Amino acid sequence: MSRSSARAATEPLAALVAVFAVTAGLALYAGTLDETLAGVGGDRDVAGPTADAVERRVTSGGVVDPERVPDALAAVPSGYEGNVTLRAERQWSAGPTPPATADTDNRTVSVALGPATVRRGRLRVAVWR
Repeated sequence: MSRSSARAATEPLAALVAVFAVTAGLALYAGTLDETLAGVGGDRDVAGPTADAVERRVTSGGVVDPERVPDALAAVPSGYEGNVTLRAERQWSAGPTPPATADTDNRTVSVALGPATVRRGRLRVAVWR
C-alpha cells in the first residue's frame, strides 16, 4: 500500500460517529425550528376564511337563510371548535359557547326572515382550539 492511500483511509467507527453527530445536530435544529414556527403560526387568522365558508354555506341568492345556521358548523376546520351566531330581529346560534380567546369574524349580511321579508343582520363566527 502506498503511503498517500494509507493516510486517506478513515476508520469505519469514526465515520459512523461523525454521521451520527451531524444527524443529531440536524434533528435538534429541526426540532427547535419547528417549535419556533409553531409559536409564530398560532396568530394566523382562522376565523376570516372560516366565516367566508360559513357565509357560502348559509347563503342562497345573496340572502342568509337562518334555517341553515346549524349546518354551518361543517365549515369549521378540523381540529377546531366553532360557533356561528346570526342576529336579525332574532338570534340563531350553533355550536358551543366560545371562550374569550376565540378568533372571531363579524360581518353584515342580508337575512331572510320570511317570504319577501329581508332584513340586515350580523353574522358572527368564532373559532378556537
